[in-house]
Amino acid sequence: MESFQSWWQTIPYRIDPTIFSVGSFQIKYYGLMYILAFSSVYLILGHRIKKEKLSYTKDIVENYIFIIIIFVLIGGRLGYVLFYNLNYFIQNPLEIFLPFRFKGGFKFTGIAGMSYHGATISAFIGTYYFTKKNKLNFFEFSDFVIPAVPLGYTFGRLGNFINGELYGRITDSWIGMYFPMAGDDTLRHPSQLYEAFFEGIFLFFVLWFLRKKEIVKGKLLALYLIFYGLIRFLIEFVREPDEQLGFVLFSFSMGQILCFIMVISGIVQIMINNLDKRKQIF
Repeated sequence: MESFQSWWQTIPYRIDPTIFSVGSFQIKYYGLMYILAFSSVYLILGHRIKKEKLSYTKDIVENYIFIIIIFVLIGGRLGYVLFYNLNYFIQNPLEIFLPFRFKGGFKFTGIAGMSYHGATISAFIGTYYFTKKNKLNFFEFSDFVIPAVPLGYTFGRLGNFINGELYGRITDSWIGMYFPMAGDDTLRHPSQLYEAFFEGIFLFFVLWFLRKKEIVKGKLLALYLIFYGLIRFLIEFVREPDEQLGFVLFSFSMGQILCFIMVISGIVQIMINNLDKRKQIF
């Protein structure tokens, strides 16, 4: 048991996040995880069309994935800038989209810093734009897409784990790990793995089970916002807050504040949906 525990707790030290590098230019597994994430969503949507005999076409899916990649990357980056490090980027605006760091000398960094909530807001806007452009029903199309999203998200969190970033708070539990980027010799919760499982795999199976239920038609987007928001809100209690922000409101992190807004947004959508149905009855 001791040998397994030691092996488990030191995993981050044995992972090299870089696939290959030339000078300061690096290709990391984190970028590969984004490719796997979007690919998994594409494959799942294709599977749904084929097995469930849906009216959407392969071209619709391909065009949507192309559009949503652009929106997610831009929204994720802008979300990080606005929610997590605004003061820094006000002073260094060129670094918002350029993969270089100029402060303290020129260095290739890649696009460091993405926000899930920024990406989600942008994906919502991108989906709305896409459905309007293609004359599709937004909520019906969301019901089609949403069940595939969490599994794609799993890869993103695995990328965070491989990078050794977004680690958890200090713990005495054997499940803790030593993360080199933490800069200390203390066990910390592998919160990236918690998120990969609960916000990714677990939520995927929940939404996959619910996708054909008549009672949730047109509401899967709202349920995703509520379920993800609640799960992430709880996991944030063992995740280390961003160093440049710390706790934003009392003992709550920025992630928890944004997740609370997600949950409220999902509840409001369901209330509006139910109100519209009552109006149709009367």
